[in-house]
Amino acid sequence: MQFRQLALQNFRSYSHADIEFSEGLTVIVGANGHGKTNLLEALGLLAGLGSFRGASDAVLIRDGSEKAALRCHGVGEANRELDIELELDRARSKKIRLNQQVVSRRRELLAVAPATVLSPDDLELVKGEPERRRRWLDDALAAVRPSLATLRSELDRILRQRNTLLRQASGRLGDDIKVTLDVWDEKLSDVGDQLRAHRRELLDALTPQIRQLYGYISGGSDTAGARYVSCWGETSLADALSTARSDDLRRATTTVGPHRDDVLLEISGLPARSHSSQGEKRSLALTLRLAVDDEIRSRLRTAPTLLLDDVFSELDTIRAAALLEALPQGQRILTTPTSLLPQGLQPDQLVEVTEGTAMSLSSDKMQA
Repeated sequence: MQFRQLALQNFRSYSHADIEFSEGLTVIVGANGHGKTNLLEALGLLAGLGSFRGASDAVLIRDGSEKAALRCHGVGEANRELDIELELDRARSKKIRLNQQVVSRRRELLAVAPATVLSPDDLELVKGEPERRRRWLDDALAAVRPSLATLRSELDRILRQRNTLLRQASGRLGDDIKVTLDVWDEKLSDVGDQLRAHRRELLDALTPQIRQLYGYISGGSDTAGARYVSCWGETSLADALSTARSDDLRRATTTVGPHRDDVLLEISGLPARSHSSQGEKRSLALTLRLAVDDEIRSRLRTAPTLLLDDVFSELDTIRAAALLEALPQGQRILTTPTSLLPQGLQPDQLVEVTEGTAMSLSSDKMQA
């Protein structure tokens, strides 16, 4: 879907906003802290991605207000008109509607309004904890194969139940605990083996794109790679759980499974987390997002909207120019804290943000 219009009420710093977007490149300019990123966050929410800043629904509602409303109009496949509405309420669960029809789950929007977000927080994909990389891979899996979107939530549900049982056992394996633990182990091994296999398959597909994109952005000076690291080796999860049972009982938690796996990112054969510069980490993080975007376009024959939050500010001019060239065509909406854009960037639509207000500009205002 291409976003055409966005309307906000009591969302973040905005009491009210109405914004139009170009089919091509829209640039949102303004000083830091005035609300540029809030607009991209709103679009991400309406695309079914959730808050890419990790914010809860309550935080998204403007201070002093009890409710917030986000609405967008766009055009989907076969020029189908689409309207998405999201209502947030401090006292009730959020409501989501697609063309006036209630949508029960946020991920149902992923199929109609795919979007890819690139933000400064993506640096944590490289330098952060394994959970960030697992989440990146699971989100990518849900995007390219929507039928698998429930695997991760099912894993989380099973783990909660199994860990509750382990705590109740207090380190002792009575007959009743053993019978119930056997049931949860069977469920966990089934879902866990599936999730690991699908993660590996997707990462194998993404790795050539990661290598190619990173080589392009870095000017060919370095190579990048990604390897899936499983905490239970090449055995089945059922065997691994059996071996780890006594340790799990002692520690009252599940010590093996896909929730403990990692994606090892490398630059020139060395771990990127510990052996790369800030600029290299930033470039690799952008590469990871773009590789998933490319995979979505290839598998689903659709073009996600690119949402780019201040991605050029920490790149040198060479890497910024290379990133600009690497961006796929289609709708792109980006923020920048100044009116000076990377050389060669020609916006189709300009939006200026000032203290929670947004206003369209003429293109000549961006010339510096």
